[in-house]
Amino acid sequence: MISAVFIYNQKGEVLISRLYRHDVKRSVADVFRVHVISSPTSVVRSPVTTLGSTSFFHIRYDNLWLCAVTKNNSSAALVFEFLYRLLGLGVSYFGRFDEEAVKNNFVLIYELLDEVLDFGYPQNIEVDTLKLYVTTESVRSKNVVEAPLPQSITMQATGATTWRRNDIAYKKNEAFVDVIESVNLILSAKGTVLRADVQGQIVMRSFLSGMPECKFGLNDKLVLERDSATAAARGLSALTPVAPRGLGSRAGGMGGVGDGESVEIADCQFHQCVRLGRFDTDRTISFIPPDGEFELMRYRTTENVNLPFKVLPVVREMGKTLVEYEVLIKSNFSSKLSATNMVVSIPTPPNATKCRIKVSGVGKAKYHPEENAIVWRISRFQGLQETSLTAVVDLAPMAKPVPWSRPPIALDFQVLMFTASGLLVRFLKVFEKSNYQSVKWVRYMTKAGSYEIRI
Repeated sequence: MISAVFIYNQKGEVLISRLYRHDVKRSVADVFRVHVISSPTSVVRSPVTTLGSTSFFHIRYDNLWLCAVTKNNSSAALVFEFLYRLLGLGVSYFGRFDEEAVKNNFVLIYELLDEVLDFGYPQNIEVDTLKLYVTTESVRSKNVVEAPLPQSITMQATGATTWRRNDIAYKKNEAFVDVIESVNLILSAKGTVLRADVQGQIVMRSFLSGMPECKFGLNDKLVLERDSATAAARGLSALTPVAPRGLGSRAGGMGGVGDGESVEIADCQFHQCVRLGRFDTDRTISFIPPDGEFELMRYRTTENVNLPFKVLPVVREMGKTLVEYEVLIKSNFSSKLSATNMVVSIPTPPNATKCRIKVSGVGKAKYHPEENAIVWRISRFQGLQETSLTAVVDLAPMAKPVPWSRPPIALDFQVLMFTASGLLVRFLKVFEKSNYQSVKWVRYMTKAGSYEIRI
């Protein structure tokens, strides 16, 4: 397993050094600094470096290097998961995790390293559990009024739900769900879709008392097909899935979310609180949520992607001295919705000297010579509308003419209450032995991932 953990600054100086096994010496920290940090081939570097029988796993964050050393044939996924969890632990304790935070809290970091690894084997790395008995003057557990009993700490550290205590209490019980999607598109110059997929995540903020059992339902294709088959067998009509009245919305209407259709999820990843056995059996997402904010699941869809924008570019090279642009953008979502913070980057040849731009519609455009692009900014773009841009770019003569590579047009945007995949939260149920009433809120947001249109 892990033999040692080192934290370096960007100069290669060792800030934290902790050995767990006797198969490596402290001088191994210099080996990593010489062969990796100070290596001249630093542009392309593998996160795993093997020198002899010693393997170095590292990640970079801000101005720090986090490195785990092992002599065994350890699982790379497990080691990297530990490093990222250690990074999250530092951010949770210090607010930020950089060289200054490490120097100011090195005693606490050594204490945490002693708790999270035992003879090189990862132990409990849950933030809420560690904050019960690893505290400092600046960071203390907010929900604990008095010092917890030793047996309660032991029960949480070794119990089935290490991510949550059973004595949490709120005056108002609420659950906030954010469905955040990044839509990726590559469109050819002829208008053919070369790539279209959606990568999404469901982030939940839980402010619930006690040990609640939550059930989460989506318009997953497999679930809806199973429910339809069950209803048909009972002689009932299959109902179109809708958002239940118990779920509120925090912004706008539901004009761009779901349309009663099912969504085929290609793959998904869950938080450790989700009962995977129940999901494999009947596709039910059942879990006891951690307190506060956490990522419930990630997913990806590749079928029936609803593209929020349609871009129709026409670029004509008029000889060697002129380039004409005509770019038309149409929004494909409901007129009740709007896109915000929209930026359209239209590439120009590197020998461009002057640009005359005209916008017919919304937004303002400006030529940025340092980026070799016309940047078109639209603060608010309503649904089912269109806007256009025309431009004429003057080119300087070149001694050795080089063909223009024509980079793609890139879009950046955010659309609230719209999902490109059509994913819909059908229900969120909360069960607790005290039978309290809880309020649930759902918000949807789609943003641009790699949204490119070739010209």
